[in-house]
Amino acid sequence: MKSSVSALSALSRAALLAVAALAAPLAVFAQTPDGIVVYNAQHTSLTQAWADGFTKETGVKVTLRNGGDTELGNQIVQEGAASPADVFLTENSPAMVLVDNAKLFAPLNAATLAEVSANFQPAHGRWIGIAARSTVFVYNKSKLTAAQLPKSMLDLADASWKGRWAASPSGADFQAIVSALLELKGEPATAAWLKGMKENYTAYKGNSTVMKAVNAGEVEGGVIYHYYYFGDQAKTAENSKNVDLHYFRNQDPGAFVSISGGGVLASSKHPTEAQAFVKWIAGKGGQEILKTGNAYEYAVGKGQASNAKLVPLADLQAPKVEPSKLNSKKVSELMTQAGLL
Repeated sequence: MKSSVSALSALSRAALLAVAALAAPLAVFAQTPDGIVVYNAQHTSLTQAWADGFTKETGVKVTLRNGGDTELGNQIVQEGAASPADVFLTENSPAMVLVDNAKLFAPLNAATLAEVSANFQPAHGRWIGIAARSTVFVYNKSKLTAAQLPKSMLDLADASWKGRWAASPSGADFQAIVSALLELKGEPATAAWLKGMKENYTAYKGNSTVMKAVNAGEVEGGVIYHYYYFGDQAKTAENSKNVDLHYFRNQDPGAFVSISGGGVLASSKHPTEAQAFVKWIAGKGGQEILKTGNAYEYAVGKGQASNAKLVPLADLQAPKVEPSKLNSKKVSELMTQAGLL
């Protein structure tokens, strides 16, 4: 009889704990005072705002370890199951693909995947889009008229553009754009475009430096992401007062919209909290920060609005690119062969 009573008591305690967890899920988080570690390749200020918002709502501490897309992606692959990271966030998709191909991501919860439309996440569900940025051609308004702008990004490989445009080939941003070109047009066309680029363009380090050079009239235009312009305009506009943005549209490779990714490492010591963090970023809390903050990246959550200053995503007419197929390794090989890296 005594053992039966003990068993019943244990069952009662288990039932009470289950009810408590449903009623107050944050009680689960109290067991991890050290919180979670996020390997962050997104802009530090944006992710810090996400981390602060999540911690305020849940009480879970978030420690950021900041670096670049490729740098941190390769580090996670090298660390493997021993990685201290719970979550990986990137600016662009290729680094997510790198980690995913090494089978280091845990599947995301269905509730998290439901926060974002299918256009902004890979079909397999092992990571998700958390923000997006559009490729643009930034140009000097005193040097180019609307009629003189390239109709396609592919036009920039033509000899007529020799010495007239710029890019930052060593950055993960530009390499993501080339990854999309590779997926859309194939290897021969991409290699040919990169060869023309090598002949025509001027190299700068960083998208903001490209825009600054265009603004100063050093070159007529450059391929960057949209938010550099809006961020500068919101401050002093000193590096963007003479420039404007040209959106290629028409499903052109130059209309590529790059997805920033978020995923939970399969080796995470705190999977419940890690899953909750990614869901929070992809959900209303994280997407509202994109709308009201100064990151000027696009919100990708279902029903979530982006910053009102941005051209609506639907108007960009971006080509459809499966994010899980972006190939950073092949792009690096092609760009090296073209003499760009």
